[in-house]
Parts: sequence; C-alpha cells; structure tokens
Amino acid sequence: MAKPKPSDICQVRCFNAELVAQAEQALPGDKLLEEAQVLFGALADRSRLKILYALSGGEELCVCDVASLLGVKIATASHHLRKLRDLKILKYRNDGKLAYYSLKDQRAIEVLHHALKQLVD
Repeated sequence: MAKPKPSDICQVRCFNAELVAQAEQALPGDKLLEEAQVLFGALADRSRLKILYALSGGEELCVCDVASLLGVKIATASHHLRKLRDLKILKYRNDGKLAYYSLKDQRAIEVLHHALKQLVD
C-alpha cells in the first residue's frame, strides 16, 4: 500500500496577514503588469526570440531575410513580425515591394539579453 503524500495546501486562510499586506502594497499596478504580460507573451516564442536577437544590433531586416534566418516560409515570418509590430516592439518601413523591420522597443532586447546571460552564467 502506497504511503499518502502530504498535502501542499494550507489549512488556514492567512498565516501572516502583515507580510501579505506588505507584499500586496509592493505589487505594481494592473496596467504595468499587463504591459509586462504582453512583453513576456511576445518573448514566449522561439522564432520571435530569434528575430529580436537578430535585430538587437540595430540593423533592419527584410521579411524574406527573416524567413531565411528562421528557415520558414515568408508568410510565417511575416506573421511573427506583424505580432511583434502590433505589440509595438518592432517598427517597419516599406521600400517598394520590400518590407523592412527594425527594433522599436529596446526593453525587449534588454530582457532577452539579461535572461540569456543568466542562463549562461
């Protein structure tokens, strides 16, 4: 007979009300948390991480260049780029039939570089 596992659920409503109150006061506002959620949502995809990393040096890339970099169809690359543009992380410009993308929001790159550095260290 298997031994029952101890429950990881508290049996009391709130153990340390003062600490909970302090933590609650320190929480950022809902608007800021929503912005962070959007940023982390954008970073939660490997292809978008590759795009951001490729653009982190300040250069701009055409959609077809991004497709080549990712090894995907142009439509797939365009989808990821549009998502990042809609989130105001990338900006784009048209030049004839070509669409070029570059970084608009440096925060995403700072978060990405910080996370990668922590993983390597």
